Amino acid sequence: MNWYRIKTSLIGIKRLITLSDEDKQGCIDAYKFFQHMQTGAETRTEDETRAVAAYYKVLNNMLSVFDLEKLYIPPQLDEKQGLYGNQLLIERATYKELALKDPAQSHLLDMGCGRGRISHHFATLSGGQVSGYNIDPNQIENAIDWATKCKMSTRLHFKHGNHHEPLQYESESFDGCFSFQAVWPFFKKEELDEHAKEMFRVLKPGTRYACAEYLLTQDFDWNNEEHMTLHRAFLPTLAATQSMYPADVCAALERAGFKIILSAPSKCPAWPICEQKRNLILVVRKFIRGLEAIRLMPAWVEESLDLLQKGGEAWTLAEKAKIADLNWRIVAEKPPT
Repeated sequence: MNWYRIKTSLIGIKRLITLSDEDKQGCIDAYKFFQHMQTGAETRTEDETRAVAAYYKVLNNMLSVFDLEKLYIPPQLDEKQGLYGNQLLIERATYKELALKDPAQSHLLDMGCGRGRISHHFATLSGGQVSGYNIDPNQIENAIDWATKCKMSTRLHFKHGNHHEPLQYESESFDGCFSFQAVWPFFKKEELDEHAKEMFRVLKPGTRYACAEYLLTQDFDWNNEEHMTLHRAFLPTLAATQSMYPADVCAALERAGFKIILSAPSKCPAWPICEQKRNLILVVRKFIRGLEAIRLMPAWVEESLDLLQKGGEAWTLAEKAKIADLNWRIVAEKPPT
């Protein structure tokens, strides 16, 4: 835990304390909306999108307190490393899957870029440029500030964007694109094709899309009540709205014109790191309760942490049962002309 991590945690706590009533209520309503979805209720994509934006506006600050600034749990590739070290390992592995021909001259697209920290890592690895978009303007503002502080504003480019709308980029403008638990958990099955076509459009011929994404495994059974109980508990915790099988995503990519190079489970489970974060939440909750007692922190934060903790425990059980994977790997290539 270095000074940057400590400072990020303190800033996250400060932002939680000073959140507007509108943002707090928006987060609470969004979580209730996600729970309502799990009852089987029909929902509109635009309502789901608004709920995700409202939830992430608060969630990104809450999770930054627990060293989850990048908003994803990586596989535990090296048990000697913590969350951040394993994030770097999976990012480097995904970067290699892009097989860039001229890294220093490359321009990559980070789909669902969050605060831009993964974009920064990829730009550092390649020596080239990275553009990113995200549904949460708050995170985009943070990403732009970070690029400025790192003196990389000429190589890192961020904008507000939505997966469910046409991508705001010219055709054949990128040498590769990537995502980490940021794309496929937000599409209904019938919406996959449109986004896959957009990904295909913005990539240059002969380039790749690579990801580590939350997907169900073939062993997940929608008619199994035990599976569904776990699913109802963990999905809102992931701030996801949908759950897809890898075969559905790959089929959409193929229909768009991609050739699937790889579709495979994570090399290692993520649940050991999930448990580490669960233990950290238990410790921090005591501190949060103290802030609540002196009325510096609203009670809903403790309630949200309780839901996150229970959702994390459900995820651990689901991943141990091998019915879901937080970091399913897909590599797809746009054929050369």
